[in-house]
Amino acid sequence: MEDIMASKVYFSSQISKERMVDMYKALGVSLAGSVAVKLHSGEEGNQNYLRPEFMKDIIEYVNGTVVECNTAYEGARNTTEKHKKLMSSHGWSKYFDVDIMDADGQMELPVPEGKQIKVNYVGRNLADYDSVLVLSHFKGHPMGGFGGALKNISIGIASSYGKAYIHGAGEPDKMWTADHDAFLESMADAAKSVIDYEKGNMAFINVMCNMSVDCDCCAVAEDPCMQDIGILASLDPVALDQACIDLVYASEDPGRDHLTERIESRNGVHTIEAAAAIGAGSREYELINID
Repeated sequence: MEDIMASKVYFSSQISKERMVDMYKALGVSLAGSVAVKLHSGEEGNQNYLRPEFMKDIIEYVNGTVVECNTAYEGARNTTEKHKKLMSSHGWSKYFDVDIMDADGQMELPVPEGKQIKVNYVGRNLADYDSVLVLSHFKGHPMGGFGGALKNISIGIASSYGKAYIHGAGEPDKMWTADHDAFLESMADAAKSVIDYEKGNMAFINVMCNMSVDCDCCAVAEDPCMQDIGILASLDPVALDQACIDLVYASEDPGRDHLTERIESRNGVHTIEAAAAIGAGSREYELINID
């Protein structure tokens, strides 16, 4: 049964590196121990990803290590060697310690309640961290319809093999041919496994800027199609992504329809529906404006 408890989602229309810290503070938590900061390194050639200078204050505030995992498709991030080179060229290694978490293998996380997959394969080094701060760039996505917190902890934390496993709904060789809704449900399953593994030691921030219909994983991406909206933060990734979707639909920006068409044509909201159905979070939320 879907959780009907309303989760708190904090909102600010101000988008700045300083405001990122304010949003984290609004959550009223202090991530303990060794903190992994999961973000998107940006595919080579992509113009829309969030830059390390923007993330600098919040990552330093939590004394975090930037973490990523290798991709399952051709590009500048599908091997550890190439991924490390890109992390350097994009400036991440200049400011922060960087860890490609599946460089030395993967580990299995169970998903007993999973709709499509019963195990999730994540970068082995996830075990080295006590907590995770998830910094997500909210935007469209060619397959998922949109990318936010749920995608960042499912596909994003999955190992290279795990990414293919999720895309193929448990059959990696069907990475690009699996039933589409099964893929979306697999993302929800994978997200739930990470949430369970971390046992509450997670916080999530979504940045609604540079909103293209394409993801930061696209080497060739469309330019943003609508104006920036703001920064949102929550301890519940389901509520957070739902709030972002709702803000897109509530916008009067003329470019909104281009982004909503992308979301709807890929049935993007189904990832949120599936995640809520297996207890990853709540679609019900209270939006708290901190401006």
